[in-house]
Amino acid sequence: MTRNHHLRVLHAVSNKPPTNRVCVQFELADMVTTSRIDKALLPFLLSSLTFFFLALDNCSTAVDNTTVTPTQYITDPQTITSSGEIFKLGFFSPANSTNRYVGIWYNKTPTIVWVANKDNPLSDSSFGIIKIADDGNLVILNGQGVVLWTTNVSNIAFNNSVAELLDTGNLVLRQVSDNTMILWQSFEHPSDTLMPGMMMGGNRRTGKTQQLISWKTESDPSTGIFTAGIELTNIPQAVIWNNGSQRHWRSGPWNNRIFIGFPKMDSIPLNGFYASRDAQEDSTYVTFSYADTSSLRRFVLDHNGIGLGETWVEGNGWYRFLSTVDSECDTYGKCGPFGSCNMLDSPICSCLRGFEPKFKVEWSKGNWSGGCLRKMELLCERNRTGSSNRNSSLEGDKEDGFLKLETMKVPDFAYWLANSTNIEDCEKECLVNCSCLAYSYESGIGCMTWGGSLHTEVPQRRDVKKNSKVIIIITVLIGTFTISVCTYFCWRWMVKRRGKQKKDIIEISDQNMLGDNQDLKLFKFEELAIATNNFSGANKLGEGGFGPVYKGKFIDGEKLAVKRLSKGSGQGLEEFKNEVLVILKLQHRNLVRLLGCCIEEEEKMLIYEYMPNKSLDFFLFDPTKQALLDWRKRFQIIEGISRGILYLHRDSRLRVIHRDLKASNILLDENLNPKISDFGMARIFGGNELQANTKRVVGTYGYMSPEYAMEGRFSEKSDVFSFGVLLLEITWRLWKEGKCTEIVDEALGDSYSPLEVMRCIHVGLLCVQKRAIDRPTMSAVDLMLSSETDCPLPKEPPFTSETSSEFDFLQIVCTNNVTITMVEGR
Repeated sequence: MTRNHHLRVLHAVSNKPPTNRVCVQFELADMVTTSRIDKALLPFLLSSLTFFFLALDNCSTAVDNTTVTPTQYITDPQTITSSGEIFKLGFFSPANSTNRYVGIWYNKTPTIVWVANKDNPLSDSSFGIIKIADDGNLVILNGQGVVLWTTNVSNIAFNNSVAELLDTGNLVLRQVSDNTMILWQSFEHPSDTLMPGMMMGGNRRTGKTQQLISWKTESDPSTGIFTAGIELTNIPQAVIWNNGSQRHWRSGPWNNRIFIGFPKMDSIPLNGFYASRDAQEDSTYVTFSYADTSSLRRFVLDHNGIGLGETWVEGNGWYRFLSTVDSECDTYGKCGPFGSCNMLDSPICSCLRGFEPKFKVEWSKGNWSGGCLRKMELLCERNRTGSSNRNSSLEGDKEDGFLKLETMKVPDFAYWLANSTNIEDCEKECLVNCSCLAYSYESGIGCMTWGGSLHTEVPQRRDVKKNSKVIIIITVLIGTFTISVCTYFCWRWMVKRRGKQKKDIIEISDQNMLGDNQDLKLFKFEELAIATNNFSGANKLGEGGFGPVYKGKFIDGEKLAVKRLSKGSGQGLEEFKNEVLVILKLQHRNLVRLLGCCIEEEEKMLIYEYMPNKSLDFFLFDPTKQALLDWRKRFQIIEGISRGILYLHRDSRLRVIHRDLKASNILLDENLNPKISDFGMARIFGGNELQANTKRVVGTYGYMSPEYAMEGRFSEKSDVFSFGVLLLEITWRLWKEGKCTEIVDEALGDSYSPLEVMRCIHVGLLCVQKRAIDRPTMSAVDLMLSSETDCPLPKEPPFTSETSSEFDFLQIVCTNNVTITMVEGR
């Protein structure tokens, strides 16, 4: 007898992780009785039906509690949520991947904090399930019932375990008969994220460690090359390792409050950061917690090996308040043994006093890893008696002394002297031991000493025995010298103080020249130096008449462009002040946004929003980049520039003549939208002012109108002329001599509109007419570009040769019987 069976696996509605999945409807039609089934297929059908019924049980009932039990499963894409609805557990796919992983993420944001099967994902076609297995372990199965991941706990009683997601983000496997008995927990098996309540550290006796492990890439959660943990020594410190053992970064020793080599910990509210140590177990663990539990906070080890502290700001996402790497100096061993790293120096690495580069040629090329060597041996090294005490010298020898170094991270691999209770005892202990090369005393730690290739000790020469007569002579000489030096320095101090007062007056004057602008943010030179990697050449975006422009990035991830006035610049304070005051009062989508400025001593800098696509000339005049701007994008750029100039001339609260419009002053954002920049030459016109004269003609000659270049007269029509040249530069490469629309630049393909191309060149020629009165206003230009208004025929434009200041004319007739003047792009 034949029976028809219809099995429909329903889709359960639930909150889903980043990539959605659905339960599939299956139909088993025209299935025959068991007696007619091939015996070889019976085991496969039974196992398949078993799995499908498990899926049916879960798809038909939404999983909406906090636990996984022997009778309650999770199938992809179902989730469970912690009791306070802070965390979710379920399946997810990273960006640009179809692999399926089981992870924990925040309910507010799909930021993954823990991954179970990171090295064994399910393929896109697999049907995943999370369940309690018969042996009591929490497991992940694929569509064939293969175990891809397990908690792997031994000796769990049958039906005596349940998995629960807590509000801390901890997934725990516990006994049903005893809720306090934790069999396994995700907090003891971290991924790349440390959350409040989670511990990082280990046990030296058992060898067990808990470390963060980075993702392989930003979108691949498999095991990466970086690990972060606590070094299990007498003085613990946090370390980030590369490939398991190579040191990438370290925090410096723990002083029972902070890691002393990580000074930024002082400036953040780490009100619950602490270390727990068990001498009997020989274990050390570090964790953190906050009194304010309303905010989400975490520390994450990213795929580049950088540790980041982040807090969730409602409406703005993750705010980064801490980073282990703010500059090159944070990289482990950047300057080698006895080297010092300072981002404000150039080069950033230097040898300590009394040392010189070990490999001078490599050092001069910027390879500082070899470090430095002593110029003079220590007493212990030259002591002929072979004594281990550096003070047991022969007569006439010099004692070794210590060079005090401040604001430096103490060296690595410290040895702790428990018996030294103050800095004096610490120094004595180090002095009597030839293997001791440096010492430091830190409240909360005690005495630390170091041996080996370190950064702190430099030989100082002192006489051990002296003749009394010699002592008297030396004393008199020293007294006389001291009085002379004191007199000299007192005089210098008075001069310096007067100079400082004068300098302060100048600085105050420089800042006051900008007036009382509440919207103007003043940046510190130091923070800009750090943001631009000490104004490194690698961050240099370009250079103009004002000076070089550098790309920068603040700790919170905000990008910026820093325009630094160079000492050799033809521009100065007047242009600096002009640009700040003009652009600060202007707000338009086609004008670059000024973030603030820096005025310190001789430094004058302007800080702008960062434009990732550089400037228009970067595309127009590079044959390899021209094809990136199709006609539609070029026309949008033309329209955007036109609207920006129209705003300057007519719609802003100031009437501004830019006076330096050119392709390099048109910046492009990430969507290639144009933004007019560089207002150092701009002039503000009064309400009734139509034209002005200047004896100082500034700008770029190829873009100057004739009346401005030759007579110093400028007006709105000067900007119109520059816009015309700019417009022709944008469109000119669409044409070749003698033919118009038939020979558009091949790189544009079919993207252009012949009518728009003709209109742009027509309008451009109207803008570059010789007489200012013949040129249209920007409002007329904007109207002609945005509509099919009839345009007047252009008159002949001028051009300036490189060897003559006289204006000539050139006219070429196009094959479509319309007179067009051909102008070479400048």
